[in-house]
Amino acid sequence: MNFEAVDITILGPAFVAGLLVLSTHVPLGRTVLKRGIIFIDLAIAQIAGIGVIAADAFGWEAEGANWKIQIAAVSAALLGALLLNWTEKRFAKIQEALIGILFVLGATLGLLMLANNPHGGEHLKDLLVGQILWVSYEQLWPILALYALVLLAWFYLDIEKMNRLGFYLIFAVTITASVQLVGVYLVFASLIIPALATREKSGNSQLFFAYGLGALGYLGGLLASALFDLPSGAIIVWSLAVFGIIFSTLIARKPTEKQQKINA
Repeated sequence: MNFEAVDITILGPAFVAGLLVLSTHVPLGRTVLKRGIIFIDLAIAQIAGIGVIAADAFGWEAEGANWKIQIAAVSAALLGALLLNWTEKRFAKIQEALIGILFVLGATLGLLMLANNPHGGEHLKDLLVGQILWVSYEQLWPILALYALVLLAWFYLDIEKMNRLGFYLIFAVTITASVQLVGVYLVFASLIIPALATREKSGNSQLFFAYGLGALGYLGGLLASALFDLPSGAIIVWSLAVFGIIFSTLIARKPTEKQQKINA
């Protein structure tokens, strides 16, 4: 173990980035589970990634035109959201299967677009696993502003009761920012694992425990990444999964209020 690698100047911004992602992904993940569209985040994240790859193909990243990259990514994600809204209206019974197909098509399109790019493998790795350790506090301010708007929508417009199109559009914009910050894999893990592990809880109690679980997952993953020189994005996903299993096991052992009433 390399304790000297535990550098707060590197791990600090990365941990804050993880907390920001969790701030929106925990409530969105709960809604995704309730609506039974678990793989929507993978599909939308992959489509947003296509926008980033397209921007790179046009040379916008090399020009340093970050706003063009953001427009390309958001536009791609919103088109994906509109498509999924249309398919849910007409093919609701097979919506989950269509989401999976859209993800596969997006992933393979990304491979095709990067086929002749000498740095294609590196771009694909960054898209999937992310570069959370390279995040700076300066990069987080725009994300903070966006997530604040999403959380306002969550608490005041009640996303869980929002119509299908409104939910898809908010989801697409949020995922677009997250996938460029932490990568596709961590986006999915941050959405699903905390929500799934705390599904037996309800209301504010579920949110509290899900946020806590997510924070422990990011903290444990970042420390393990530094101590053992492991890829940060991948080990954080595993850390979230381990804490999720521990938490769900502890909940399963504890009698629910309904069980307590029956036993009484």
